Amino acid sequence: MNWNAWIRQGHRWLSIAFTLAVIANFVAMGLGEPPALVVYSPLPPLFLLLFSGLYMFALPYAVKRRGTRRAGGQV
Repeated sequence: MNWNAWIRQGHRWLSIAFTLAVIANFVAMGLGEPPALVVYSPLPPLFLLLFSGLYMFALPYAVKRRGTRRAGGQV
């Protein structure tokens, strides 16, 4: 698996972790005052999602700027 595939797969797993952390946050808030660990638990996956998402967003523009083409000769 190449570097881009690792980033994409990591982004998918981070989105699952982020979703579970947000669900746990809402459940904890429904039960009363949640501890700070639960309240701030969605932040680390969110920041990692930000960086991996920005990387994947900028990747086609970086490839186009370098002038590399795909195997089929199409951009």
